[in-house]
Amino acid sequence: MAEPTVRISGIVLSSLMFQHVNSDSDAEGLILGESKSEEQITISDSQADHVHVEEIYNIQKHVSCQTLSSFYNGVGDVNMEAVKSVLADNKQERLIGWYRQRRNSEQQMTLREKLVHENLKNALSNPHIIFLLLTPSKVTSSGSTHRTEYAAFISRSRHVINIPVHINNLGLLEQLAYWMASVPCSAMGYNLTMKKHSSKFFLSNGSLREVTEVNRMNESLHTELQACSDVAESERQVETLLADVAALRRIIGERKQSEPEEGDRHSAAEQNNQLLQEAVRALFATSPLLLTQTLTLEGFPVPDVTCSAGAQETLCSPCHNTTCCKMLTET
Repeated sequence: MAEPTVRISGIVLSSLMFQHVNSDSDAEGLILGESKSEEQITISDSQADHVHVEEIYNIQKHVSCQTLSSFYNGVGDVNMEAVKSVLADNKQERLIGWYRQRRNSEQQMTLREKLVHENLKNALSNPHIIFLLLTPSKVTSSGSTHRTEYAAFISRSRHVINIPVHINNLGLLEQLAYWMASVPCSAMGYNLTMKKHSSKFFLSNGSLREVTEVNRMNESLHTELQACSDVAESERQVETLLADVAALRRIIGERKQSEPEEGDRHSAAEQNNQLLQEAVRALFATSPLLLTQTLTLEGFPVPDVTCSAGAQETLCSPCHNTTCCKMLTET
């Protein structure tokens, strides 16, 4: 279902407000402009092409009535002759709705306004008729400051719907998306210029040529990238190899850190053994167990005597194969 939206320029809206402020009573009149349905294709960073249909009512001009209820009676019946009289030189095809200004009232359509709206739709044979309601009120007691609220309504199956109103010169709040279609403009000179030169920049459906070409190139690029499965597989293999290399480097680094610790432990043990040997020598230097002895071939120690030259043959006969002297040395 199309989303209806009313767009009005700041000049037209300010002229409506100025007319009502300078009048002594409520005012009403007819609205001229154009209504069209646009298929908006927005491309944003969060999603792909999003298509939605928008029904836009561009208010370009207003024609005020001299008195209230000038084109309808008390029960809401519309007089087409009076409507044509109010339009004067304006074309009836440009009539897209009517407006009313009420002081110090709520933003709701009355029963009579609903009847007039339905009868105007039937008389013009146009279901796309809008109703613009302005309700100014005084902010200060002196009347120096006024506040004007405005709202637009449309009837669908006899149900009144409040539709949003956008002021063109205040800009739109949806600045996050890229618009492929041209922004509508109500100026006559703009329309003539666009009709003359639009074939160079726009397609028959109203979309920009450059944007269409860019979309085609983007689709072709995506197709080519999807075909590069070998490249993606090789990239995954390279990532796996890099992870393995990093793990091996980490293991080698841990081993290098552990080797100096083992060397330190060996040097500390050798130093402790040396200190132990020095302590044993200092305490047990004269102990017989630590002295060397000369043994015979049978394993008996040699007596601690020194044979003289004359008695060497008699005394040392049992140990003729050994040395008969004992050397005292330290171990």
